[in-house]
Amino acid sequence: MAERELAPYARIAGELRGRIERGELRPGDRVPSTRAITQRWGVAMATAGKVLALLGQEGLVRAVPGVGTVVAVRPATGGPGRRPAAAEDETAQRARIVRAAVEIADAEGLAGLTMRRLGAELGVSAMSLYRHVSGKEQLVALMADAAFGEQALPERPPPHWRDGLELSAAVQWRLYRAHPWLAAVMNLNRPLLIPNGIRHIDWALAALDGLGLDAGARMHAAVTLFGYVRGHAVDLEPESEATRTSGVSGEQWMRAQEARLAALMEGGSFPAFAAARAEADLSPESLLDYGLSALLDGLAARITTPPN
Repeated sequence: MAERELAPYARIAGELRGRIERGELRPGDRVPSTRAITQRWGVAMATAGKVLALLGQEGLVRAVPGVGTVVAVRPATGGPGRRPAAAEDETAQRARIVRAAVEIADAEGLAGLTMRRLGAELGVSAMSLYRHVSGKEQLVALMADAAFGEQALPERPPPHWRDGLELSAAVQWRLYRAHPWLAAVMNLNRPLLIPNGIRHIDWALAALDGLGLDAGARMHAAVTLFGYVRGHAVDLEPESEATRTSGVSGEQWMRAQEARLAALMEGGSFPAFAAARAEADLSPESLLDYGLSALLDGLAARITTPPN
């Protein structure tokens, strides 16, 4: 049967089954709840219930009281010499912990992530987590590294330096949008020394090589670019938290301020602001793009060796 002919619950179950079979969801990992399924795929609660029921009948998931529906541990095959699937090695266990922590922080903010909360999510005691991570500080560093590793920069950068830096900035912005907590943990004064974060600096340095800039200028340019994108992203988590707690989106909040803003404009107290506001349509992306263009224009003026 073609995929478009499948019932909605069967199609969604097929997607989740594929993630389990590919190892993207491992034994013990939570699968989307019925509520999450309704929100992500736009189906009714009854349909979402059928999805989990079908996966349960196939032995792929099981319900854990107080935790939710998780991927079931399936018996290993291949003879007595094969290690059971439940006996994950240290790397796999730590990766599972980090994935769960990222999911919590994405949904509830970094403040909602505690070792107790994480343990409950994984169905283990909080103390057992300390066998794999030394504490929340190390956990957050691992989370940031995992987040930056989600979207790899191409092995070969674009031939023009500006295209390369714009691509790096765009990837960073997408990661910050996907993980609103991420910008707040990336401190330039006390940087997290994570491989996937350093990779963005390395990419920018390579893009600027051979343009007549000395090592100090290249490093300043690369770190400035990283800090610029991060600076625009630091408002994402407070905005996400405000939307989550109030139920009012940023756009809705701005529309609600129109009357107050109009009152401030009365009497001509701010003529330049009023005139520019009538013409400008600001958004996080437009502000990011405008500043990035200005930053790269300024950098271009410092380049003494034209690119090939």
